[in-house]
Amino acid sequence: MDGYFASRLHHRLRAQVRDFAEREVRPRIPAMEATRAADRDLSRLIARQGWLGVTISADFGGMALGHLAKTIIIEELSRVSGAMGAMVQASQLGVAKIVHFGDAAQKKTWLPAIAAGECLPTIAVTEPESGGHVLGMSATAVRDGDDYVLNGRKVYVGNSHVGDLHGVVVRTGPGSHGLTAFLVESGRPGFRIGEQKPAMGLHGFSFGELFFDNCRVPAVNRLGEEGDGLSVAYSSSVLYGRANLTAVSLGIHQAILEETTRFCEQRRRYGKPLHELPSVRLKLGTMQSRLMTSRLAAYHAVHLLDAGAPCDAELMNAKLVNVESAIDSARNAMEIHAAAGLFTDRPIERYMRDALHMFAPAGTSDVQLLRLAEVALGTAKGQWSQRLSDAVRMAPTG
Repeated sequence: MDGYFASRLHHRLRAQVRDFAEREVRPRIPAMEATRAADRDLSRLIARQGWLGVTISADFGGMALGHLAKTIIIEELSRVSGAMGAMVQASQLGVAKIVHFGDAAQKKTWLPAIAAGECLPTIAVTEPESGGHVLGMSATAVRDGDDYVLNGRKVYVGNSHVGDLHGVVVRTGPGSHGLTAFLVESGRPGFRIGEQKPAMGLHGFSFGELFFDNCRVPAVNRLGEEGDGLSVAYSSSVLYGRANLTAVSLGIHQAILEETTRFCEQRRRYGKPLHELPSVRLKLGTMQSRLMTSRLAAYHAVHLLDAGAPCDAELMNAKLVNVESAIDSARNAMEIHAAAGLFTDRPIERYMRDALHMFAPAGTSDVQLLRLAEVALGTAKGQWSQRLSDAVRMAPTG
């Protein structure tokens, strides 16, 4: 099942991450489910494995293994804990903005620390009133000498309560060219984190609120030029966000199928294993088909991304297929488990809750379908995957 586009290196990486997830992550799941709080210690332990640096150049201490390797890392963590898979995927969004828009000094300062697991980055774009409408944001930054002064509020920030470095997109002027991105360290005066609110799923992961109250940030912390903020937000979402959420969904989907087949082998009806019932076998076959198709879509998309090929449509489709398929298979699994699936002594209800968390970020399924309709009609507005691969090829590494 992992042969699509994968090399021996990818197989070794999968085995390494799976072993770690079983040893270090699985035993902590009951505590994360009970507290519903961000597990800072486990997040740090995962970061110290070096996996946050999977797409970072070796010049900056990274693994330099690309997006397929990143997908496998997130997938294997998510197979055990959707929360910890989400933690890594959110950190990768923070990596993207520095890799693609950071200057030489910013890269030398932050990328080695991220690769070593000493810094957990985030990206903060969404606001309460604007939601997914990036141009509707109202948080501001005003130039004041060698600094910018930030004011406003961001919500649904992945790794909000464990992050060290926040990539914040705010308004510096009107219109689409009036957005600018900044790197904001978590200890800066005028910056604070909102109270973590309990959520339906992904217990152990935080996606909360950030507040900026006359938060002074040096101009050297600006990512790119004034007006580049829209590109920072969109490129992170398109190139990393969709692929990363695809990987989380894929890992959860794998866990759903494994747990359901195990249940069917253990549970007996009419003197035979439950999977001997034709109705159950049909559901298992459907789930297996969905998982195979989902993995193919996921790996194909990031394979193209690693090759520097235009693949915006493939990334959109991979997110759409994987999220919808994982949710559909979770429902089938609950149907097979029946009342047994409602109790927390089995993980199937957790998988369903976690799968539903993948729906909204980086665009709901309706958003993906609308963008894919533009592809069909020939009205799509350029390819972020092409633009960013060209930029990386032209950029100096040191």
